[in-house]
Amino acid sequence: MFDDVASVTLRSALNGLAMRQRATADNISNLQTPGFLANKVQFEDALRDAVAGGDTSEIAGTGAFVARSLEPTREDGNNVNLDEETLESTQTELAYSLMTRAVNDRFNLLKNSIGGV
Repeated sequence: MFDDVASVTLRSALNGLAMRQRATADNISNLQTPGFLANKVQFEDALRDAVAGGDTSEIAGTGAFVARSLEPTREDGNNVNLDEETLESTQTELAYSLMTRAVNDRFNLLKNSIGGV
């Protein structure tokens, strides 16, 4: 029931977004740490390709991965940009909210279809 393409895709997207939010929080907390390189979480392209294939096991196996940012560093070797991280956090929060709304809508549809109020 919850192993269809949409459910598995939503679960994978939520996992990736949660990982991105943790990475962004880590980046912001290390804003002043000399030599710290920002973490960037990527999963959208791999998830999009897996969804295009339509195989739920492939979608479920699509995980987010963390890569170190290759952006130029400041003199202290740190490359965290607070403006970029704040924007990333806001975008991630909005996307996560959208995904949780989609999950809630799917549950409400299921509840209504089995006679719930």
